[in-house]
Amino acid sequence: MKTDDLIDMLSTNVQPADTRKVARSIVLAVAVGAVAVVGLVFLAFGTRADMGHAGSLVHLVAKLVFSLAVVGLSLLYLIRLARPGGERRVSLAVVALPFVAIIALAVGVLSMVPQGHWDDVVLGDQWLECLISIPLIAVVPFAATMWAVRQHMPTDLRRAGALAGLVAGGISATGYALHCMDDSVPFVAVWYGATIVLCAAAGAHLGPKLLRW
Repeated sequence: MKTDDLIDMLSTNVQPADTRKVARSIVLAVAVGAVAVVGLVFLAFGTRADMGHAGSLVHLVAKLVFSLAVVGLSLLYLIRLARPGGERRVSLAVVALPFVAIIALAVGVLSMVPQGHWDDVVLGDQWLECLISIPLIAVVPFAATMWAVRQHMPTDLRRAGALAGLVAGGISATGYALHCMDDSVPFVAVWYGATIVLCAAAGAHLGPKLLRW
């Protein structure tokens, strides 16, 4: 067989590559994890008692802006990183922006509060529950996200795991916010931020083991 004939045969009936397959599968996994988280929070914790008040909704929206910003940016880069060689188009500095913003706001709030009241503002009433609950709730979306990412054979396993952890932690924090009554910016910066970062650290540790192909 001549080379030209071989090329013609291989190029016959070739379907265009589905460039959106990676995004679809990972977004679907994240959506499934998010639904599971919301259902778990409703069943295990219940929603906040003041959900119907306008003032509480403002505080809730502020918390959701932070957690959903983490999810959105992390998911964007995770989709890129899920492809072989995708690490060349990923900047973790961008993913850090929501954390930088919430920390800056927290510092501003604390500067206007007498130092004797800092413990009340930072610890709130639910700091321990928050510290335990967000990482535990994140297990379900983390498992779903890691499964989806593994199907696309990433090559930077540690960073892919870290981003999957950030996505899962952000989803978990979003669900937990529907229950949590502590709304101060310093509380959100310390306990929501710390637990999401903890999920990212766990993902970075587990990535090389769970994403190996």
